[in-house]
Amino acid sequence: MKKILVICLALIAIVSLKAEDLQKEAASAYIRKDYQNSAQLYEKLLKEQGESAELYYNLGNAYYKADLIPSALLNYERAQLLSPGDDDIRRNLEIARLKTVDKITPIDRFLLGEWVRSVQMNAGSNGWAKTAVMFFLLFIGALSVYFFAGRVWMKKVSFWSGTTVMLLCIISNYFAYAQKQRLTERDQAIMFTPSVVVKSTPDNSGTDLFVVHQGTKVVLKDKVGDWIRIQLEDGNNGWVKEDTFKQI
Repeated sequence: MKKILVICLALIAIVSLKAEDLQKEAASAYIRKDYQNSAQLYEKLLKEQGESAELYYNLGNAYYKADLIPSALLNYERAQLLSPGDDDIRRNLEIARLKTVDKITPIDRFLLGEWVRSVQMNAGSNGWAKTAVMFFLLFIGALSVYFFAGRVWMKKVSFWSGTTVMLLCIISNYFAYAQKQRLTERDQAIMFTPSVVVKSTPDNSGTDLFVVHQGTKVVLKDKVGDWIRIQLEDGNNGWVKEDTFKQI
């Protein structure tokens, strides 16, 4: 049994060292401005280690420097899914978007809804779950004060404090759920084909509606065979082949 444990630990150490070497090699290639090689190494790391906001971010940087904007956007978006509150990811994503052809004006959204969404994007599902636990513990503390306090004013303060933190706990739980859904549904994509004619029906004979170019972010709606209905931020929608984009 001890021998098996030693062998397992040795294998883990070897894998860790290999990953560390790959990381250094990828970073070194980036410094040497060998951006495509750096990107290939980061892709290899992702396959071996699994998803990581840091790896997606570094991969996005390598693709951006190699002027492969759709790939850069795809990886920045994936990094932001895993780490939505990271300012570096958000900033680089905004810079990369400036290089896309399509400049789409989003539909006017309710101001309060936009504010709520911006607050939600400050943390991922795990972060909001931890926040919810913290608020629940504060609620338990307020509840204890309410039942055991001897003065009326303390009961009033603890009652309203408890009500407030319970409301915040519910909101935090909702944000945690919403962020988890974003991770699991993956219903957004980046267009990779240089230009695509969006059709009115899932068929080549459908009416041409508009053209989208590589790098444009779309929401994936319905699927019929190898056709997918996409929707842009301005509300326009139509059908494209599923080999024209890559899912975030």
